[in-house]
Amino acid sequence: MKEPLTEELLDALLSGPSVESYLDSTPLPRCELSYYLQDLLAEKNLEQATVVREAGLNATYGYEIFTGAKKRPSRDKLLQLAFAMRLDLRETNRLLKTGQASELYCKVRRDAIILYCIDNGYSLQATDEELYRLGEKTICQPR
Repeated sequence: MKEPLTEELLDALLSGPSVESYLDSTPLPRCELSYYLQDLLAEKNLEQATVVREAGLNATYGYEIFTGAKKRPSRDKLLQLAFAMRLDLRETNRLLKTGQASELYCKVRRDAIILYCIDNGYSLQATDEELYRLGEKTICQPR
């Protein structure tokens, strides 16, 4: 089921007779990071272990993110998950926002490179190579 756009929800809220009618008639999405990640796994028919591995995350750390035990992963860890799940721009920004990180912003040089890479289907590794080539901090920092 496709989630309604925020603009559509706002229009329904403001055009309705009362806040109660909106709340009673509108199923609101769950906004916790772990729920959004689980929804993405189901929607894209992905396995959590595969995503964590492709994101280059430690298995325990990845499990903590997916279960909500890790309350606020870094922005770059969320980006690693976004690339591993092959999220589009809208999904990636929603993941960042849900994870309490700033959305990608095209006026920021590093973000512009990441946005371009997502839109053009680059892998996480290819994106890191592009960031490095252009003198920006990579998403996956060397350990």
